[in-house]
Amino acid sequence: MSKATNIFALSLPQVANLIKSGGNKRTVLVQGHMGTGKSSLLKTLSAALPSHAPCYFDCTTKDLGDISIPSLQTVERDGCVRFVPNEELGVHLNKPIILMIDEFGKANPAVKNAMLRVILERKIGSYELHEDSLVFATTNLGAEGVGDLLPPHARNRMTVVVSRKPDNMEWIEWGINNDVDHSVLAWAKDNPQLFASFEDLQNPDENPYIYHPKSQRAAFVTPRSLEAASDWVKLRDVLDEQTLTSALIGTVGDRGALDLVNYVKMLDQMPSLDSIKTSPTTAKLPETAAAKSLVVFRTLTNIGKEWIDAWMDYMVRLDPEAQAMFANGVRSENYSKRGIVMTNKKFTAWAMQNNHMFTADKV
Repeated sequence: MSKATNIFALSLPQVANLIKSGGNKRTVLVQGHMGTGKSSLLKTLSAALPSHAPCYFDCTTKDLGDISIPSLQTVERDGCVRFVPNEELGVHLNKPIILMIDEFGKANPAVKNAMLRVILERKIGSYELHEDSLVFATTNLGAEGVGDLLPPHARNRMTVVVSRKPDNMEWIEWGINNDVDHSVLAWAKDNPQLFASFEDLQNPDENPYIYHPKSQRAAFVTPRSLEAASDWVKLRDVLDEQTLTSALIGTVGDRGALDLVNYVKMLDQMPSLDSIKTSPTTAKLPETAAAKSLVVFRTLTNIGKEWIDAWMDYMVRLDPEAQAMFANGVRSENYSKRGIVMTNKKFTAWAMQNNHMFTADKV
């Protein structure tokens, strides 16, 4: 976990549980570092609550007139003006919703004020949200200096919590299940400083990879930009090195890009997947710790039921640390291929003989 200044900062799973448990009564405002997955909370909550409709309201694209507009039909029928809410607020769905009010701190002051009744009373004009609806908001840390402001009267209507950055192992667990390139996963494992908080650094030069409000870095490493870097690294077979490096510089910054490109070159030390599948007892073994991590993460990402036996024959030739890395990756509750690996006879036999390895930190 990042040694964030706020010792009460929560992980995103903790934040999601908080919103799920009490978001129908109180609006939780999530303050967190840029690019750390705050917006993904809507997807997480939607998966946990399929009976609720997800609704996304982006405050940065709204002005006061975008909250609701007058309906001329009601003037003719009732002699008074009835205001019709923006469909993004979900009130027309007549069912429980999960309303995410994104980038609340960057909203136009008039939009902030207009949203306060939704935040506190779950009402928009004469409309009211379903009683089981969840409402939460997100914003960046004020210390990042990107324009997020919370007036006291608005803050007092919400429960404000701080979300922390994931550490490298937490992000790797997510990345394995979200098709992040294995070389980027291994680079993250060997470089935990990529996930450090600027709040812990007085001098931005102490960590040249991450965002720091005291440094003018056009691009930098965040969990979000690492995922973007993975998309470019996957194209390394069709991009020359200069083009790949340029794309990565524009994604994760100069230092991160140069280091990552050099790291990817270590792929030359790795055995091909085909050699592991067809000749597991003779396929080339990686020499460095970094290359071993690459082999393990690539396998966790790509393994299929038809070649688990071959992988197990190959894996026992690796050192115990690499074997434990694979086993603990499989053990992760969120690992999408956990079932097919843990039911394999060779894996279960290996696990029974090597259960001492499961005491290591999980991936």
